Amino acid sequence: MKPYIKTQQVWTGKLFSSALFVCLIVLMTSCNKNRPNNSIAGDANNAEIALSEPVAVEEEPEPIERKLIKEGTLAFETADLKQTKNQIIQAIQKHKGYISSENESSVNNSLNHTIIVRVPAKQFDAFIHDATHGIDKFDTKDIQVKDVTEEFVDIQARLKTKKELEQRYLDLLKKANKISEILEIEKQIGDLRSDIEGTEGKLRYLANQASYSTVSISYYKSIPTQTAFGNKFKDGFSSGWDNFVWFLVGLVNIWPFILSITIIVYLLRRWWKRLKAKI
Repeated sequence: MKPYIKTQQVWTGKLFSSALFVCLIVLMTSCNKNRPNNSIAGDANNAEIALSEPVAVEEEPEPIERKLIKEGTLAFETADLKQTKNQIIQAIQKHKGYISSENESSVNNSLNHTIIVRVPAKQFDAFIHDATHGIDKFDTKDIQVKDVTEEFVDIQARLKTKKELEQRYLDLLKKANKISEILEIEKQIGDLRSDIEGTEGKLRYLANQASYSTVSISYYKSIPTQTAFGNKFKDGFSSGWDNFVWFLVGLVNIWPFILSITIIVYLLRRWWKRLKAKI
């Protein structure tokens, strides 16, 4: 082989090796450049996915309905008892209430009427406005509101605990085999049931007091002095006649004693006259 041919082959091999080396370097550089971009893109995609997913938010507890017991006491003077009562009755019917008790009396030269009304708590203010419409001056106007929400919630919680305990006792009763165990569990259930019923009754009472408000309305009409004296005279005459009748009835009841005493007195007087005649 000629020398220049051999030299040409050597240089060709070196050029091929150099080109291959350069290609490898370029390829590695390209990979290094692409890798961070892919990582950043992946992180961005992950962030978008994280943001798109719904975030769990803690639900706020439902607001507790306030339990308020409203009570009102009203007292005033009126010129017409009948008209005032009709006005109160109309207000009761309008606001879906009812009369709890009613009383009439005559004291200190006045005729007094008292009506105790139960009315839905939501209608409390409107009822008082309608029932006392036209009254400018009150002798007494006392409105009280008592918040029993905390007490109501506490009783509810204790009632729930007692019922859960009762259920556990019932489960134990199903598994009990000995008569002594059965009797003991039944005794515990009986005591617990009595306690539960008492708690339920108190809960119902508070619920009723909060649902229906109580309003005591006292109204009166003054009686003129002359009229009052005439009424007293009339009452005295009537009482005197009643006493006289009772006196006659009493005499009739004891007539045997009166007759016996009369005969004894008559005999004693005759004996005394005879005795004096002999002397």
